[in-house]
Amino acid sequence: MVHVETDENAAVAAAALGDGSAFGVLVERYQQAAFRTAWLVLRDAPAAEDIAQEAFVRAYRQLGTFRQEDAFRPWILRIVHNLALNEIRSRKRRGSMLERLRITSPRVEEAPHRQVEAKDEASQLLRAIDELPEDDRIVLHLRYFMELAEREIAETIGRPQGTVKSRLHRASQRLRAVIETKYAHLRENVDA
Repeated sequence: MVHVETDENAAVAAAALGDGSAFGVLVERYQQAAFRTAWLVLRDAPAAEDIAQEAFVRAYRQLGTFRQEDAFRPWILRIVHNLALNEIRSRKRRGSMLERLRITSPRVEEAPHRQVEAKDEASQLLRAIDELPEDDRIVLHLRYFMELAEREIAETIGRPQGTVKSRLHRASQRLRAVIETKYAHLRENVDA
């Protein structure tokens, strides 16, 4: 693990000095995480791709402001997260209601009927999460879909770790309440 961090630190340092190929290593390493983060906020694959790409462009331009002792992943995901939230605000101002795409990947080894059920359950769970306030949705997405630790979430959203812990707890309680009232058949998946 230390080797990966050392490689990342070396790539960040070289990129900060103008080495585009070193920055390419960082893009390659984190482009999927950046896309997933944007998609979880936007639920629009083409817009998520655009946001992820814009985040890397901004990150490259702002490498001088990046603190070398910090991890790159939370920093880039914070940029993605902020850009995605700005996109949502922009959409609301324009008054456009873009249809949201639901992307799920059923397991290949599952029976076809179970794949359909899993996709439907995932869609319903995403709808349940969508009913929560924005702050709740964000911490749940980062924790359970992006699998970030509380410390990484704190860095990503720019809040103290204690705040993240309490937000996760409250968001989970609110999600359970939504599931209890509207999606009771999903209870076993959430209680696990």
